[in-house]
Amino acid sequence: MVWIPGGRFTMGDKDGAPHKHPDFADKIPEHHDAMFEHTVELDGFWIDATEVTNRQFAEFVAATGYRTTAERAPKREDFLGQVPDVSLIPEENLVAGSICYNPQLDVERLKSLDRRDPSWIYQGLVWMYQKGADWRRPEGPESSVDDRMDHPVVHVSWHDAAAYAEWAGKRLPTEAEWEYAARGGLKGRKYPWGEDPKPKGRWAHNIWQGAFPFENTVEDGFRTTAPVKSFPPNGYGLYDISGNVWEWCSDWYRPDYYFSSPRRNPAGPQASFDPQEPNVPKRVQRGGSFMCSDTYCIGYSVAARMKGDPASGAFHTGFRCVRSAR
Repeated sequence: MVWIPGGRFTMGDKDGAPHKHPDFADKIPEHHDAMFEHTVELDGFWIDATEVTNRQFAEFVAATGYRTTAERAPKREDFLGQVPDVSLIPEENLVAGSICYNPQLDVERLKSLDRRDPSWIYQGLVWMYQKGADWRRPEGPESSVDDRMDHPVVHVSWHDAAAYAEWAGKRLPTEAEWEYAARGGLKGRKYPWGEDPKPKGRWAHNIWQGAFPFENTVEDGFRTTAPVKSFPPNGYGLYDISGNVWEWCSDWYRPDYYFSSPRRNPAGPQASFDPQEPNVPKRVQRGGSFMCSDTYCIGYSVAARMKGDPASGAFHTGFRCVRSAR
């Protein structure tokens, strides 16, 4: 773990937003949930230098017998409030699995959709629910992490991440702690290393290169996750704090939280509200992933915010832990 000294910083981004569609910037509303800059003061804390790896998570599972959310078949009652009538969910859909990238993506159909509609990426079936996908089998039953033990663990829900953190004598970071650490001591910069997305002509993080989701040129060398420490650390010695996998934070998500956030050690709102899915509680995610692209999602900037259903994992979602000074 790395020690982060307490201090004061400006949280948020007055200019940017976590999601943009450059071709339709004048037509598609941007997410403005990070655009209120405010001063935050934090006590010092310890934070994992890397995202939790498959090797580390395997040690937790071996010691506890823990089964992740993706390894357990969902029940109809798990979807109460999310779908109009849970009794209509087919039995064959109630199987263990998780969210993956759709390998049979119909690119031509996707190109025909109206990208002025923010939901076009979902209409295009870029994501799919893969039966049998979990942390051990990231792409489904025929895959394995045996040769990826130093990659970040994925397909972990917020509850899975919190369980690991408790076992390890740690906790998940608050959103404020995460951003403070991610900035690496720099002030007002877009990335953990500065302003240039490609310093000295080399990619400094694992993201999607090219027009998402039509083409990935894989210039950074990684189509999916990269082994931790594949890219240089930030000023505090933290690796992959931008890109690779989204990281769970402890906070509930609200888009307006910054307007009422306490100045000292903010821990997030008391409850969640996401206007896009008002019936689904959300926890904060940070850092972007290998699926983020500057043509669709710039979640890899230090101020960008994301949120996710705490009862669901995905193929590009992981976490790192923190420990309080006392």
